[in-house]
Amino acid sequence: MSDSNYKKAFFAAIVVCIALVAVLVAVLLHMTPKAATPAPYNPVIAQGPPPTGHNSGVSAPAQPNRQPALAPVHLSLRRQQEIGLTTAVVERRNISDHLQVPGNVDIDEEQLSYVQTRFPGWIQRVFANATWQYVKKGEPLFTIYSPDLVSTEQEYLLAKQNQKSLGAGGTGTAAQEGKWLLQAAEERLRQFDVPSSEVAALVRTGKVQREIAIDSPASGYITERNALPNAYVQPDTKLYTIANLSTVWVYANVFQTDVGELRPGDPAQVTVDAYPGRVFYGRIDQILPNVDPVTRTVRVRLVFRNPGVVLKPGMYVNVDIHVPLGTQLLVPASGVLQTGTQNIAFIDQGDGYLEPRLVQVGQQVNNSLIVLKGLKAGERIVSSANFLIDSEAQLQASLQSFNPSPQTSEQQNASGPPAAQITLATIPSPPQKGSDAVQVKLTGVNGKPMDGAQVAVAFYMPAMPAMGMAAAQVTATLADKGQGVYEGTLHLGSGGTWQVTVTASRNGKTIATRQLSVTVAGGM
Repeated sequence: MSDSNYKKAFFAAIVVCIALVAVLVAVLLHMTPKAATPAPYNPVIAQGPPPTGHNSGVSAPAQPNRQPALAPVHLSLRRQQEIGLTTAVVERRNISDHLQVPGNVDIDEEQLSYVQTRFPGWIQRVFANATWQYVKKGEPLFTIYSPDLVSTEQEYLLAKQNQKSLGAGGTGTAAQEGKWLLQAAEERLRQFDVPSSEVAALVRTGKVQREIAIDSPASGYITERNALPNAYVQPDTKLYTIANLSTVWVYANVFQTDVGELRPGDPAQVTVDAYPGRVFYGRIDQILPNVDPVTRTVRVRLVFRNPGVVLKPGMYVNVDIHVPLGTQLLVPASGVLQTGTQNIAFIDQGDGYLEPRLVQVGQQVNNSLIVLKGLKAGERIVSSANFLIDSEAQLQASLQSFNPSPQTSEQQNASGPPAAQITLATIPSPPQKGSDAVQVKLTGVNGKPMDGAQVAVAFYMPAMPAMGMAAAQVTATLADKGQGVYEGTLHLGSGGTWQVTVTASRNGKTIATRQLSVTVAGGM
């Protein structure tokens, strides 16, 4: 064979091999079963069994918008003891809440005073010369020289002198004009806010006061000072800020979820680490109309009396707000199963019968929930093991979908002992994550195999929010293989512990059920 023919044959063989490999891969991909996506856990109280589709003996998983139903549950006394079931009575009583939040002491802005002059001039002497210095009302702060004020004093003394020269009972135009001049000079002194003591000294001495003292308008602490010797000031210059700390404000940072409870006037208490055992009493003054976008808290302003200035501005305090809530309907917080979209409580109907019911709840107070709708005082609810009961209710509701005429719990209990025994096996054993074969053997009470029954198997795994996993449910209807053997396949999306329920029915009546837990190999 020539070299050219050998090369052509070699390349042709490579092409044929590639084609065969592609065909083989396509066949394998077509035969590989696809994993079913578990439906999200969002239970509702269903009015009837939800429709369930079947495909080659395996039911399709619930659609993302399909919600698993709940059904009434019947638990034997032994089963109740195994899961630790307890109950509690729905009560109506008068309650109050206490909010414990951090806070900060601040100056009461209603107790602030500012010191300014109503005329320009030069400051001469300063008596209050330090920030946080305490001053009393009427105490001189500084002296000031003002040419405008000196001119007004001179006019006043001149008008006073002219009035004396004309006599007290003088008449005529000159006397009237002298009176007008005196009144004008007095009015200017009042507009300049000259202290009455300075006016009295001016009248007594008959001499112009080149500098006058400016007194403090209130008692308190100087928080801001701009008065300096020889400084020139204008009427718009703020020379002092004086704060009266006999009352203070406390700003409490309350989470926005708790603000709806608060009302102006509600009592509050403050404790400070600097004064162990001492409690300060105040009240809510205002709930400020803004929310901190970072901490999602609202500033609540409280007013406290502050004798001895014990509460100092800037001090960190612990705030305890007493919130009266009135008479409310209460249940234990553990008695309500909160799914994120709905709240479910299980009503104890007696004799092991539990009825799921949608409820609407309000805020949690200590270890209790306020019930707004769905329950009545005196009803008894399950206060523990709600999660397990919810799983049981979903399993029983899903199994009803395989029975065209589902029986009630009372009918099933009245029918007496089961008419058959169920044996469950899987291939492989134990089952593993992925595709598994399920085999059920149905045996009558006489020990003989039972054919012609409808057998359904449901695997259920509750949701695990902490791991970001939704509830998963896989169901299958098994085919009758004869000799009491029923077989089918299903696909498990993850390993772990699954709750399994097997139901056998004939002529629309349930003849046997079995519930057990199966550990599936493989990762989550």
